[in-house]
Amino acid sequence: MKCEHCTRKECSKKSKTDDQENVSTDSSSPAQENEEKCDTSKHRVLVVSVCPQSLPYFAAKFNLSVTDASRRLCGFLKSLGVHYVFDTTIAADFSILETQKEFVRRYHRHSEEQRELPMMTSACPGWVRYAERVLGPPVIPHLCTAKSPQQVMGSLVKDYFARKQNLSPEKIFHVVVAPCYDKKLEALREGLSTTLNGARGTDCVLTSGEIAQIMEQSDLSVKDTAVDTLFGDVKEAAVQRHDGVSSDGHLAHVFRHAARELFGEHVEEITYRALRNKDFHEVTLEKNGEVLLRFAAAYGFRNIQNMILKLRKGKFPYHFVEVLACPRGCLNGRGQAQTEDGHTDRALLQQMEGIYSGIPMRPPESSAHVQELYQEWLEGTESPKVQEVLHTTYQSLEPRTDGLDIKW
Repeated sequence: MKCEHCTRKECSKKSKTDDQENVSTDSSSPAQENEEKCDTSKHRVLVVSVCPQSLPYFAAKFNLSVTDASRRLCGFLKSLGVHYVFDTTIAADFSILETQKEFVRRYHRHSEEQRELPMMTSACPGWVRYAERVLGPPVIPHLCTAKSPQQVMGSLVKDYFARKQNLSPEKIFHVVVAPCYDKKLEALREGLSTTLNGARGTDCVLTSGEIAQIMEQSDLSVKDTAVDTLFGDVKEAAVQRHDGVSSDGHLAHVFRHAARELFGEHVEEITYRALRNKDFHEVTLEKNGEVLLRFAAAYGFRNIQNMILKLRKGKFPYHFVEVLACPRGCLNGRGQAQTEDGHTDRALLQQMEGIYSGIPMRPPESSAHVQELYQEWLEGTESPKVQEVLHTTYQSLEPRTDGLDIKW
């Protein structure tokens, strides 16, 4: 018989031929028996983590609800031999919470002599890569040091989950399903992509479109299955998202947190004002005619380039900017919202945006599991381990003189 969770071809072949063998077990020596047994130490546990922005694509693609799409995807992956399928929302919880705290610290430290603001988000690998490789030192200090959801998930899987399962990180092969090709480059980035134990957090990234293509070409019998949790919960967790129009919503959550922590203001509804185009929005907190907080969302490289030009001229009045490389945000990632000729599938994108907006939202502070992990895994919310596991540094490369002339 093949071992439980075994995916090696040798074991599968052995299980098929065991009954055909007509050799008496009494004639086998102990040494021969040990050689024929499957060596479980050579196996790898296959783990797949799915980004919440990928689920609307599968729902639209296969005409399913988000919950049914999640169950169908999980069932298909397990039919391929995947052992565990996780949702990365909990990783985004950590990323947002750490971004919130960092912004408040920067706000208090900011002065004319010590320019800590604006703080720019670091969850988008396309933007971070551009900042590191093209923009360099003038911009790098403004990047939030909180790791992206993908990299936090790598630490959760290769460190926390590995310990819970009594596995070494090398025995886990971790795949992320994401809407964006840049996530593949993020998985290869040194420093950001390693965990406490030195293992690479994400071993492979497949886009939503690549997974859908595999599903369409497969003739496997699939049984819809609930997504697993890192905690072994028996009850199926509902599909939830954060307060972002098409992303993990760092702007909305950081804005509410900053308003409450810095000014004692409790903000329920957030009003986005489109300025120069539909991919550049402004959000302000005002009191007695004074602007207390000024946040912005800059999506797409044209808006990013305009932002950098104004920042260099000292004419950029924002405290915080949510920066995403893709116009219209993560749902428009090229790994899922593109036609065969490489253009945005506008009808599909509009459908995905409608599906995504219908997913129930949850504030990251409301997750009991996250609070438990801060204590059990990270030794407290302000411990040195939090800084080591959930934050990163950036490679300050010299900017290219033609950096703002790149055609995106």
